[in-house]
Amino acid sequence: MAEENNDVITKLVVTSSDTVLPIDAAMKIYESSTDIVIKETCFGTMVTGPREAVNKVVKEIVDLDKNHIFVKERGFPPGDDRRCRASRGGGSRPGFYFLKEEAMMLPMIGKALDKYDKHVPLKEIEHKKKLEVKDLQDIVESSL
Repeated sequence: MAEENNDVITKLVVTSSDTVLPIDAAMKIYESSTDIVIKETCFGTMVTGPREAVNKVVKEIVDLDKNHIFVKERGFPPGDDRRCRASRGGGSRPGFYFLKEEAMMLPMIGKALDKYDKHVPLKEIEHKKKLEVKDLQDIVESSL
């Protein structure tokens, strides 16, 4: 099934930036003159609308700080009975806990991307030598 360019999609924009605040990203979306719907959440801004319009606005936001603004496409449209808490009788949002874990990793990912852009070489991890049985016995005996 071929996707149309203007089918409706939703993307979640999450900022983990020292220079761009979530409100800056939201304001950029509000300033756009595209036919999109915006919902601010505790993790970021959900942008819903025609694929072409959403992709255009999201690209403008990511360009503000490419290594610290992350985008995730939502698999289901807002209000979809398969995901909507109202039709499921309440409870936590499906995927909420995973999104929370992902959001906690974003600062580290952003820092790694910054280093990658600056061509900072990776540090070699020093592997510790295994403790020999004889050495362990000596340690135990010396502490008695």
